Amino acid sequence: MTNRPTHLDESGTAHMVDVGAKAATGRRAVASGRIAMAPEALAAIRAGNAPKGDVLSTARIAGIMAAKRTAELIPLCHPLALTSVAVEFDWEADGISVRATAATTGPTGVEMEALTAASVALLTLYDMAKALDRAMLLGDIRLLEKSGGRSGDWRAA
Repeated sequence: MTNRPTHLDESGTAHMVDVGAKAATGRRAVASGRIAMAPEALAAIRAGNAPKGDVLSTARIAGIMAAKRTAELIPLCHPLALTSVAVEFDWEADGISVRATAATTGPTGVEMEALTAASVALLTLYDMAKALDRAMLLGDIRLLEKSGGRSGDWRAA
């Protein structure tokens, strides 16, 4: 077995990395994304009168729930006991941006949990507002920063 974590075993077969010997440390990751939409859809969400109700609250809960279930969605991800997940939204001129933060104390990072939270929050925004605009554009999903673990801290340029 190699000392470098990899999702491939000696024969090249995919497997879950053994993190049992890694130290449990505080780990945190922040991911973001955005959704662009028609002015009418954005105005309805901002006013709180979208056809499906409170769009932002629903998207926030969906993002948090998704982070907690990342290991069920992404193959070979470790199930983690998250200590916190936050999903925040900012208004933009042509849409909404999302920022998801996930944290744990454990032997592996939470980058995938933060990215999953941001992605599902965006998908939920789309679902909640698609009656107003089916041409919404989701994108710019990325890791902004991570801290903790053997590889240390990282921040997007």
